[in-house]
Amino acid sequence: MRALFIEAPGQPTLGSLPEPKYAADELLLRVQTVGFCGSDLNTFRGLNPLVSYPRVPGHEVAAVVAAIGTEVPAGHFREGMTVTVVPYTACGRCAACRRGRSNACRDNQTLGVQRDGALTEWIAAPWTKVLSAEGLLPRELALVEPLSVGFHAASRGRVEAGDRVMVIGCGAVGLGAVAAAASVGAEVIAIDVDPRKLDLGRAAGASHTLDNRRVSLHEALRELTEGEGPDVVIEAVGLPETFLVAVQEVAFTGRVVYIGYAKAPVAYDTAQFVKKELDILGSRNATPQDFQAVIDLLASGAFPSESAVTRVVALEEAADALRAWSEDPASVTRIHVNLF
Repeated sequence: MRALFIEAPGQPTLGSLPEPKYAADELLLRVQTVGFCGSDLNTFRGLNPLVSYPRVPGHEVAAVVAAIGTEVPAGHFREGMTVTVVPYTACGRCAACRRGRSNACRDNQTLGVQRDGALTEWIAAPWTKVLSAEGLLPRELALVEPLSVGFHAASRGRVEAGDRVMVIGCGAVGLGAVAAAASVGAEVIAIDVDPRKLDLGRAAGASHTLDNRRVSLHEALRELTEGEGPDVVIEAVGLPETFLVAVQEVAFTGRVVYIGYAKAPVAYDTAQFVKKELDILGSRNATPQDFQAVIDLLASGAFPSESAVTRVVALEEAADALRAWSEDPASVTRIHVNLF
């Protein structure tokens, strides 16, 4: 079967793999659509420290059930059902798993990162990691995982009605955070440098959008928040400067949630942490509950899923799409690869 490999940094190629065998507790899935994630771009660029090469990327999955293992509980799935996949593993033994936070498992292996991913024609997956989402289009199914990561960040930030929430970055993950915060009644301020992404932020539920290349972010935020600053800041970019801005602009006793990884060390004025008595929170991956919340959101039609996908390509074009994305990363919200 066909598959996309990243043989080494900067070297994507189309190759082949044997068709997978599925265990008694697994489903055989025919892959429809896979979304390229920022981690895939970093793998292509050689900037993902969790990856060894060669690697088949892809963990944002839309698929169809092709066969069902003999130990999969009856009635959960049927052949032809449309599904998505929770792409993380959990050891069940580490501190995170024992605390019920398996999304942050110490030994997690994500599809397309620590193990081969879904950019191939068929994959096998444990039935417990497969979620039914009938009625959703492949484009929507392949958006579930990145939006869920944003939903999880809003949950980590304990966002509630009446909060003022600043989301830095309107890529797919940031849009998930915008939609999650707006869905509980928060007032959302979306930040980006691309007008197209800001339009998406407003369509996803932001009350205000700011292009921080064109306005003084500090002054604009003070005006929007009566001089207080946002109650919650969710950082979904992963740059040292946005890590710092989050702490600088959040209100006293506010919450800062980091999703992105800064690609360089960040030097903080730690007095801000203490003076403001801040909650500084990391957010990793997502839970099945986050996935289900996003599935429900997409089923309601309340998210601009069509506009959120910048480009759709066939598997044969995926390598060139990765190269083009690497040359102009700011122009892309999501690239989807259709396999059939």
